[in-house]
Amino acid sequence: MKKRVVDLVVISDVHLGTFGCHAKELHNYLCSIKPKILILNGDIIDIWQFRKSYFPKSHLKVIRKILDFTSKGTQVYYITGNHDEMLRKFSDSKVGNFSIIDKLVLDLDGEKAWFFHGDVFDSSVHHAKWIAKLGGIGYDYLILLNRFINWCLTKMGKEPYSFSKKIKSGVKSAIKFISDFETAAIDLAIENKYSYVVCGHIHEPKILNQTNKKGKTVYLNSGDWVENLTALEYNKKRWKLYRHSENEEIIEEDYLEMETKLSEKLMTSFFLSK
Repeated sequence: MKKRVVDLVVISDVHLGTFGCHAKELHNYLCSIKPKILILNGDIIDIWQFRKSYFPKSHLKVIRKILDFTSKGTQVYYITGNHDEMLRKFSDSKVGNFSIIDKLVLDLDGEKAWFFHGDVFDSSVHHAKWIAKLGGIGYDYLILLNRFINWCLTKMGKEPYSFSKKIKSGVKSAIKFISDFETAAIDLAIENKYSYVVCGHIHEPKILNQTNKKGKTVYLNSGDWVENLTALEYNKKRWKLYRHSENEEIIEEDYLEMETKLSEKLMTSFFLSK
């Protein structure tokens, strides 16, 4: 397989060690690229729900592939998240090309990029951790149930259905949380004069150009490898959102194209409301 050379790749919210993790698909993606820098933006290993009885070979292959990258010259940054927060005791540790950190700022072709997981904006993690953990377990089993139902739907020739996406889109508090999360990240990035702010945590892959009275920034979220199967790629001064497809073809969306699609949707909604 011919590998694509990419300047920078960001993945997050893999949740290795859980039933919902699409480790096989992630391994296939990692085998298709040759990144100069790989950023693991939190919740790669789900230590909250870690089960000694469940860590299949496909999950181990992902870890081996990441270590393989370091041995071949790729700089790998593991940014800690809430599900792998136990690793924060090792923050600022470095072994060869592998580093464990809590946040990262890189210079990308003269522009500052700020990378962090994003759980600092989530009050439920800090003030009611046991509720967050219980929710994580419920989410894992919901994804497992959803996979079985989608398998049945596929056999019947019907389109797959996402329970969690439906819940997110239908619950006002979930929509507000995502909006507040993005706004907080964007405002902080602009205040600190970062051209890019790159997060994970909320499992919502996105690339948006944002402005306020103080300036502008590009907000990016790498999504996850539980539902969306997405990653961010930065190459030749451009960001792209990678989405894994069933036939394992590479699907990329340029962020300018995404902005155009968003504008078209907004215009359509505006005229329909008239």
